[in-house]
Amino acid sequence: MRTDEKTEAGTGVETGRGNENVPVRFDTKIAVLLREDLESWQRLNVTAFLLSGLGTASPEVIGEPYRDADDTAYLPMFRQPVLVFEGTKEMLTAAHGRVLSRSLPRAVFTSDLFGTGNDRDNRAAVRAVGRDQLDLVGMAVYGPRNAVDKVLKGARMHP
Repeated sequence: MRTDEKTEAGTGVETGRGNENVPVRFDTKIAVLLREDLESWQRLNVTAFLLSGLGTASPEVIGEPYRDADDTAYLPMFRQPVLVFEGTKEMLTAAHGRVLSRSLPRAVFTSDLFGTGNDRDNRAAVRAVGRDQLDLVGMAVYGPRNAVDKVLKGARMHP
């Protein structure tokens, strides 16, 4: 991904620079942490659900709409890469505690959500369990790169 924009320090917001040959390096990071014991279909489902929440809470992560050469319009997407990690159940629990202590924007997916079929029941399933007892299978986080790195300490990139 290349652009003629520079990222303003600490905000993840791009500001003009004018050099198209310099790769963009974002001050922020979008990351998903998945529990390593999920089935392939579960990994994809959890990732999609988790990422859907970040754009609503942090609209600056969404880029401009796309258009092809025929002027067909497409929806905007994240303006920066999404990194996907995996780890153990214990690692996910530890990362959850770290993301809460840093007050970063986050989304969670619990094992209970595999048994529900709609948003109302999803929210009720999470609401029924205290934060320290959530059976987390995935978490998305957005924030300053260094803070997100600390939240994900010990996690490995998804294969």
